[in-house]
Amino acid sequence: MSTSAQASRLYRRYLSAVLLHGHASAKACGLGATDLYALNILELAGSMTPGELGARAGLTTGPTTRLIDRLEQAGYVRRTADPGDRRKVIVESVGTPARLDEVMAPARERIGEILRGYTTEQQEVLLDYFGRAADAYEHAADPRPDDG
Repeated sequence: MSTSAQASRLYRRYLSAVLLHGHASAKACGLGATDLYALNILELAGSMTPGELGARAGLTTGPTTRLIDRLEQAGYVRRTADPGDRRKVIVESVGTPARLDEVMAPARERIGEILRGYTTEQQEVLLDYFGRAADAYEHAADPRPDDG
């Protein structure tokens, strides 16, 4: 197997493991994977309209409404009026599942151990890679056309 094929296979295995961990973490907290993903989106990007949340989560209008309803009922988000346009609704995070840190702690601790095994320069390269890779994936998934 070529180095390129090995790298591709290892990377696919890594992504599958991350997704599996996300699903298991959500289930352990009594959530669906999309629910936990939406909470992560809100935590990272801040409050947004239901349409923006749906687009980022890859959902159409109906499933987005049901998602927000579930998260609101569970006490994790709330809908508020947009201060700039009272006709618009904004979804904002107001909490996270109580068990989330507990459920994710073992993997986070192990990843921390792995990262501490690298030199400062190697850690900088890894962080640069993950930042650039995240940008590339977000750009590729963005349904809006490029402006440039």
